[in-house]
Amino acid sequence: MNTETRTITLTVNGSPRTVTAGKSISEYLGSEQPCGGHGRCGKCKVIATGDLSPLSESEKNLLTEEELKKGFRFACLTAVLGDCSVVTLQSDAGDVKAVTDGEMPEFPLNPAFVHYGAAIDIGTTTIAAGLYDTDGTLLCEAACLNPQIAWGADVISRIEAALDGKAESLALSIRSAIDDILAVLARKASVSAEEIDGIVLTGNTVMLYLLTETDTEPLSHAPFTVHRSFGETVTADALGLSCIQPDTPVYLPPCMAAFIGADITCGILATRLCESAESALFADIGTNGEMGLWTKGKLTVCSTAAGPAFEGVGISMGMRGAPGAIDKVAVHGNQAVCHVIGDKPAVGICGSGLVDAAACLLRLGILDETGYLEEETVTLKDSVTLDQSDIRMLQLAKSAICAGMTALSASAGIQPEDVDHAIIAGGFGKYLDMGNAEYIGLIPAGLQDKIRVVGNASLTGAAMLLLSKNFRDTCYRIAGDAEILELSTDSVFVEQYMMGMMF
Repeated sequence: MNTETRTITLTVNGSPRTVTAGKSISEYLGSEQPCGGHGRCGKCKVIATGDLSPLSESEKNLLTEEELKKGFRFACLTAVLGDCSVVTLQSDAGDVKAVTDGEMPEFPLNPAFVHYGAAIDIGTTTIAAGLYDTDGTLLCEAACLNPQIAWGADVISRIEAALDGKAESLALSIRSAIDDILAVLARKASVSAEEIDGIVLTGNTVMLYLLTETDTEPLSHAPFTVHRSFGETVTADALGLSCIQPDTPVYLPPCMAAFIGADITCGILATRLCESAESALFADIGTNGEMGLWTKGKLTVCSTAAGPAFEGVGISMGMRGAPGAIDKVAVHGNQAVCHVIGDKPAVGICGSGLVDAAACLLRLGILDETGYLEEETVTLKDSVTLDQSDIRMLQLAKSAICAGMTALSASAGIQPEDVDHAIIAGGFGKYLDMGNAEYIGLIPAGLQDKIRVVGNASLTGAAMLLLSKNFRDTCYRIAGDAEILELSTDSVFVEQYMMGMMF
């Protein structure tokens, strides 16, 4: 019998469900796959027994002998052929918190809705949202993981998945998550979801392409041409949203380039960067370091691929900022002391903890300026360790961010320390110790004391567009007038990237 159409029983954490045989375990579970399902990251590790596909070479090489004896498998590489049982090992996704707060300036209201409006920011890792009434009052907030993480932690993995025939699945997953988050907002505010009659939905360019099932092929290779820049209104029905009225208008703000999206347009709007009489640097630090420099009446923007290390991906014991993650490390006496989210036993380390740990190891002389660790592994707390490969991943990420800031400043004929103001946005930036960030070379020297941390500026900008339609023209100008700095051909970036590998 063809396994593609055969019905079998898959028992997950003791709960049986009827499924069709033939798919990988991760496809049934929606498991997190930061490596895009290539069996490299180990984040989808499960314990599985029953009628399963044979062990892959990756599993044989990456799983320990003890793990193999216990039935450990990689969900992305293990196909379900018949009745089987799976025990998941990941922490509850509900424990993951997204940054929803920001700094909302005052402005006259001109709402893009009649009863209630929702502002939504689709991040690569998380989705954050807020519900507002016509008085501009924030009624409630909600956040969840972006389910597209099942196809990879970064936008490149998801572009590849879309081109490999998964575009519809990627779109359905994010649309379902948006429906869910709208339902949560309505429930929290004690209103009907059908009363939500206006939405502003922002995100990076790739997230908006995947949401709208726009062909991502032009984004997959140089010159990374953007055929759809958004700055348009569509209906809820056109996006496949089902929990609100089908004719509800959904505004998608304009993007600037392939890897400088509507989220950055919204962030620059929220911080009023382009209204300053002084020079100002804006940076949203994450998997993609997206930045803008406002000086002498001109906005220049760029994007640098830092990689997902700041999200804990690619780090041997890396994880997001969830309970059990080491998020802060400080030197007391002559040892590193760690703080763990939720005051639980440490099970991993998130991005802010990684930066702190590197700074502390440098201060203690355990790590040298080249990134060499004296010991093969360093134990931070409980069973959580860092090894040489973790340090190398951090070096690549922090060098890309610092070099991007330096190249952006150089394009305007100034040094980073000459900037009058610096603004750091995003979830990672909110929890980052700027002193340690400067100490390890994540941000340029001389910038630390000029930094203002603003939280989720993208969501704040989306809320501004929701509460006043007048800001739409401002967004068009921001996106249309921005000058793009292409870092791949910028000599300053290339030089600073190599130099920035040192601590």
